This record gives sequence, structure tokens and C-alpha cells, in this order.
Amino acid sequence: MSALIPNFPPDGVVTVNRVILKPEFTVDDLQERVALLCENVKTYHSDTGFIGGFVALNSGAISNEGSTIGQAVESPLKGREALIVTFWRSFEDHERSHRSDTFQPLFKDVLALCENGNEEIAYEMLWSGAAYSAEEAKAARAAKERFAA
Repeated sequence: MSALIPNFPPDGVVTVNRVILKPEFTVDDLQERVALLCENVKTYHSDTGFIGGFVALNSGAISNEGSTIGQAVESPLKGREALIVTFWRSFEDHERSHRSDTFQPLFKDVLALCENGNEEIAYEMLWSGAAYSAEEAKAARAAKERFAA
């Protein structure tokens, strides 16, 4: 595993929330509520297990080169589906953060936007890595050509 996420321990935990917005809410609503929630986690849990995270919005693009389930043109969840991904020292640290009194009201505000409820799945990191620099990529290709069977 590479150090793509600074300070992420080899036995750390990644959690993923999948949010599908109810039709009456906008991405701005989601961004506002998630920003408050994330600020809370950074403020109260940076020294109790929180490492970092990100939120990604479904852009609508579907890779026809990377998909094996037909040749879709655009995701029907474009602009309505988001992933909230967080990195934790341990699953116990994550669970403790969710029980905090400051977190729960903000979490409920985010859940009110969701038509799919919420299921937060915890994953063990198997690999992460950053791209090579141009020089490293050139060296890697040369090594492949020289040593690949």
C-alpha cells in the first residue's frame, strides 16, 4: 500500500455512505449539510481517529470502456447521487464519533435529504497509490519492456 492518504494506518478503515437525494432537495442542500457535518468531524474527531475524507457527486458519465453492463449513455442518478468517503484509524473510532452528541443532529439533517435511507459500509484498505511522475512512468515502462515475460 502506498501513502496516498497521509497518516492512514495500514490497518485503517474506509467508510462509504451512498446518498441519493430526494427530488425536493438540491446539491446545494447536500453540500451545506455535509459541510457542517464534516466540519464537526474534523473539529471533534481529528484527534480521536479521523484521518480524512471526501465527498463525490455522480457526474452522470458512464465509462463504456470500463463497464460490462451495456453501453449506457448517462447515469440516471446524475447530480442526485453522492458518495461520502471517510478514513479512520479504526472502526471503533468511527463508531464512537457517530455516538457523539454534536454529530447526531447534523447526521440526521443529512439523512433527511436521502431517499435511500443510509447504509454506511466499512472497508479495509487493500491498496492505494498515486500516479507516477513522468520520469517514474518512463522508468516503469522501460522495466516492463526489459523484464516482462
